[in-house]
Amino acid sequence: MNEIIDKKRKKRIFDIIQIGQKNDFVSRAFDVFIVIAIIANIAVLCIETFDAAVEYYDVLKLIEMITIVIFTIEYILRIWTAEYLFPDKSKGKAVCHFLISFDGIVDLCTILPFFFLSGFAAFRMLRVVRILHLFRINNYYDSFNVITSVLREKKNQLISSIFIILVLMMASSLCMYSAEHEVQPEVFNNAFSGIWWSMSTILTVGYGDIYPVTILGRVIAIFISFLGVGVVAIPTGIISAGFVERYTQIQNQSKTGVSGKGNIRGTVSVTVDESSPFAGMCVKAVEEEYRIDILIFIRNGAVIVPADLTEIAIGDVLIYQTQDIGDNQ
Repeated sequence: MNEIIDKKRKKRIFDIIQIGQKNDFVSRAFDVFIVIAIIANIAVLCIETFDAAVEYYDVLKLIEMITIVIFTIEYILRIWTAEYLFPDKSKGKAVCHFLISFDGIVDLCTILPFFFLSGFAAFRMLRVVRILHLFRINNYYDSFNVITSVLREKKNQLISSIFIILVLMMASSLCMYSAEHEVQPEVFNNAFSGIWWSMSTILTVGYGDIYPVTILGRVIAIFISFLGVGVVAIPTGIISAGFVERYTQIQNQSKTGVSGKGNIRGTVSVTVDESSPFAGMCVKAVEEEYRIDILIFIRNGAVIVPADLTEIAIGDVLIYQTQDIGDNQ
């Protein structure tokens, strides 16, 4: 009996610390509490850089200590309840999976510098990464989730465009070295010294700290500047097209889900009830266990773009696509 009570208590704690449980007042209050702690921690980090803050050093350190204790307790609770975050894994594997996940690493790097690495500014700056958790507070339709989904879908095209930019940067650096080395040996002293110039030129920033002085070098710079405008437009166009596709997909699928009609091109609409195995599981666990891709789901009339750790609740309408189109769940 005590074991059942302990499991219920642990599950309740897991529900509370999960970000974005909009229908759970205690969970939402915890979210707000964590947001305040994150903002306070980052504010202290910024205020400490001012010379006038020296007289308030003790107060700032106290605030930092309190927020770090809060983050530490949260981190321990997330390790303790990891088995509910990854229900398809054993308890040990679930803990390990959380520890090496992005959230787990960021949480650890947030609290570790305070205790051991306070002198390392690079580690201290990792606290700022916690601000990304603010995007997960709003579990309803979230533009940040749309951005991340577009970047995932278009990652191959973006990698190709970045590769083209790097090749162009290297080629322009070599060309500028050949044209300017004899005139400006202290500026263009090797093949890699023009990388900074090529980066600022191709990305149309143009700081002006390094620039060609020969006629040939300036002609090369003109062509590279024109090429830079076109090259930078490639990833911009890819991302813009991805947004249009994603928003169109969301609109079409939301209409399909609301009407409760069948699937279109392998897309399935299912309402989660008490007997559904999806209820209470996070999106990532459902996708891995049942080999489906959850595109969106509808909760209380709101269209939600799911994140990996979004928990599926009873009453949600899932719009998903089977990884094998002919094998609907």
